[in-house]
Amino acid sequence: MKPLISLLLVAPGFAPPLAHAQLAGAAAQPAALPDAASDAYALRVDPQLQEHPLQSGQKSGTTALGDSMTGTENNDYSLHGNAELRRYDSVIKGDYLHYFEDSDTADAYGHVGLTEGGATFFGPYAHMRIEANQGYISTPHYQFVINGGWGTAARADVLDNERAEIHDGTYSTCHCSGEPAWYLRASRFDMDSGTDTGVAHNAVLFFQGFPLFASPWLSFPLSDDRRSGLLPPTFSFSSSSGFDLSTPIYVNIAPNYDLTLTPRIISRRGEVMSADFRYLGSDYSGEFSGLILPHDALTKTDRYSLSIKHDWQIGSGFSAYVNYNRVSDASVNTDLISAGQTFLGSTTLYDQEAGLRYANGPWSVLLREQHWQSYSGDTIYNREPQINVNYARYNVGGLDFGAEADASRFTMSSGDVAQGNRFVFNPYVSMPIVRPSWYITPKVQWHFAAYDLSSLGSDPVAGQPRNFSVNVPTVSLDSGMTFERSVTLFGRSYIQTLEPRLYYVYTPYRNQNYAPLFDTAQSDFGLAEIFSTNSFVGNDRIADANRITAAITTRFVDAATGSEAARFVLAQQYNFTTPRVTLIADGSTTDLTRTGVIAGGSLNIGNHFKAEQAFEYNESNSSLSHTSTGVSWAPARGEVVNVAYRYTRPDSTDSSDDYEPVSQFIVSGQWPLSRHLSSVARVNYDMHVHRLIAGLVGFQYDADCWSLGIAFEKYTNETSSTTVPSTGSRVLMQLQLKGLSKVDNGLLNQFKDNVPGYSPLPDSSTPISKFTDYQ
Repeated sequence: MKPLISLLLVAPGFAPPLAHAQLAGAAAQPAALPDAASDAYALRVDPQLQEHPLQSGQKSGTTALGDSMTGTENNDYSLHGNAELRRYDSVIKGDYLHYFEDSDTADAYGHVGLTEGGATFFGPYAHMRIEANQGYISTPHYQFVINGGWGTAARADVLDNERAEIHDGTYSTCHCSGEPAWYLRASRFDMDSGTDTGVAHNAVLFFQGFPLFASPWLSFPLSDDRRSGLLPPTFSFSSSSGFDLSTPIYVNIAPNYDLTLTPRIISRRGEVMSADFRYLGSDYSGEFSGLILPHDALTKTDRYSLSIKHDWQIGSGFSAYVNYNRVSDASVNTDLISAGQTFLGSTTLYDQEAGLRYANGPWSVLLREQHWQSYSGDTIYNREPQINVNYARYNVGGLDFGAEADASRFTMSSGDVAQGNRFVFNPYVSMPIVRPSWYITPKVQWHFAAYDLSSLGSDPVAGQPRNFSVNVPTVSLDSGMTFERSVTLFGRSYIQTLEPRLYYVYTPYRNQNYAPLFDTAQSDFGLAEIFSTNSFVGNDRIADANRITAAITTRFVDAATGSEAARFVLAQQYNFTTPRVTLIADGSTTDLTRTGVIAGGSLNIGNHFKAEQAFEYNESNSSLSHTSTGVSWAPARGEVVNVAYRYTRPDSTDSSDDYEPVSQFIVSGQWPLSRHLSSVARVNYDMHVHRLIAGLVGFQYDADCWSLGIAFEKYTNETSSTTVPSTGSRVLMQLQLKGLSKVDNGLLNQFKDNVPGYSPLPDSSTPISKFTDYQ
C-alpha cells in the first residue's frame, strides 16, 4: 500500500461532503476507529454519505492527503503525489499542492481537479483561498454533476461555494466523443448552483456546427427544475399567413406564478405578441392569456384576443369564478392560430361570465351573470342574471327526492327575438328498489315554468301572451335484471352477463308553443338520451311521451383479471302514441309509432386490440341515421394504428340545399421507423364529397441530447356563418435542445390531438445523484 499522510488543519466542525441520508438513529452515527477511540480529533468512519450542516460560527475542517509531505509548522505545507485538500463540500486535487496557512491559500499544479458546489473543474493550475471558497483555475475542462453539463474555458473564477464565472468558454449537455451536437459559446458564463441557473453573455448557439442563434444575454437551467429563459422556438408555414416564427420566453416569477411571453413574426401579417400568465394559491388559481397584432397587413385592422380565467375557493362552501373571453373579430383565432394549437375551425361564440357558487350537503347554488360575444346567426341569449338552486337527498326512508329552482333573465342585443324572465321549478321523488340481481325505480317529477316577457320579438305566435305558465307532470319506471354464467372461449374462462332493461315514460301533452326557446334544443338519439324522460335539452320544451324503451346488454368479463373483454348492446324505443310537442310551433311529427333502434359493441382483445361499433336505425324512413365504427391496435409503446368510419344521414326536415351527410374515414397512427425516428399521421377523408377534410404527416427524431419534430398539416375551416368551407395548409417544425429546455411548445400537442393513443418518446436521460462520479 502506498503511504498515506493525513493532516487535520482545522479541527472544529469537520463534516463529510453532502449526501442524502438513508440510515437513521444510532446506525447513522459516525464511528471512531479502534485505535483512536480516545482521540477527539481523530477521523471517524461514517456508514454513509450524509449532510452535516455547519452550525452558526463553526468552521469546517480541512484534510490534506498525499503520497509525501514537507512543510514548516504553522506556515506552509507541500503535498507531493496524488495530493488532495478536502473540506466540507470542496476538494482540490493535483500532482503537487502547496498550502499557505497564514493566508489560507493553496496552489495546485499538474492534473488539477477542483470540485465546488456540484461542479468539477480540471486544468493544469489552480489557486484557491480555502476558507473563502474563492480562486481560479486556468484552461479548465468542467462538468456539472446534476445535469451533466460540461464545457471548456480559458479560465474559470470560483466566487464562492455556489457561484463561478467561466471566461471564453463553451457549454453543452451532449455527451459524445467528438464535437457535441449543440453547444453554447460565450465570452462569459455566470454559473450559480444555488439557483441552478446559468447565464451566458455574448452567446452564440451552435447546432451541428452551424450558428443557430445569438444573444447578448441568455439564461438556461442547470437542473430539471423550472427556470426562466428561452423555450424552444417553433417554426410554421401557413398557406394563408406565410412564415410564422415564435420564440417563447418563460419567466419563472415564483413557485406558484409564471409568465410566458411569445413574440412572433408572421411574414404576411406582421409582428404578434402573446402573453400567458398563470398563478396558483392555496385557495385560488387562474390564467390570463392575451394576443395582439397592432396592424394586420392583410385585413388592415388591429386584431386581438383576450382570455381570463379565475377560480376562488372562498370557504364555508362558497366559491367564485370568472371566465371572460373577447376577440377583435370572428377569425382572429383562426388566422393567428399558433403552431402549438390544433386547428378545430373558427369559434363564433365567446363566453363572458362571472359567478358565485355554494355547495353544502344536499344544497348547491349558482348565481351568475353571463354574456356572449357572438359572430354567428344563432340565437344566443345572455343571462342577466341567473340563480339556480338544486336540492337532492338520497335513501331517506327508501326515497330519493329533490328539486331544481331556476330564475333567469334572458336578453339579447337584437330586438327581433323574444326576451324576458323565466322561473322554473322541477321537483321529483323516486323510490329505488335495488336487489343483487334486479332493480326497479318508479319516479314522479313535475315541471313548472312561468314566463314574464318584456319583448315578443318580430314574429310572435298568434295570440302570444306576455305572462303565462306551463305545468307538465311526468311518471317513469326504470327496471333491469342481471344474469351471470361461466363460459369458456378460446381456452379462457369468462363470466358472461345478460342484462335486460325496460324503461317506461308517460308525460301528458301540454301546449308549449307560446314558450320561447331561451336555452332548449332537440337532443340526440343515443344510448344516454333514450333513457331520459325528455327528448329536448333545456327547460322550454317538455316532450309528451307514452313510450317504452327496451335494451339488452351482454358482457364478457375475464374471470382471472376482472377486465371487460367484450360488450354488446341492443336497444329500441317504441311510442304508443305519436308525440305532439315540437321544437317550433309549426314543426312536423312522425306518423310512425316506432322511433329507432340502436346497436353497439366493443371488444378488448388482450392489451393491444380494441374495437368499438355503434349503429342507429331510423324506422321512420327505414335507413341508418348514424354509424360509427373503429378499431385500434397498439402492440407496444409508441406503436398504435387507429381506423374509424363515421356516417350521419342528413336531416330530412332540413330544406337547405347545401346540407350534406357526414361520411368520413379517419385513419391515424404512430409508428417507429428506426431507433431514433418515429412517424405520426392522420387522414380524414369525406366519402360523400370525395375530399380530404384534414390530414397530418409528422416525424420526430429523438437523439440523446436533442430532438427535431416536423409536421405537414392540411385543415378545413367550417363555420356556421359560411356555406363553403375554406381550406389551408401549414408546415410546423420544432427543435428541442435537451439541457437548455425540454418543454414542448407545439408539436407534441398536435400529435396528441390527432392520434388517439399517441405516446411521447421516452426520456432517455437517467437520474443523476450529486455523488455520481464522486471526486
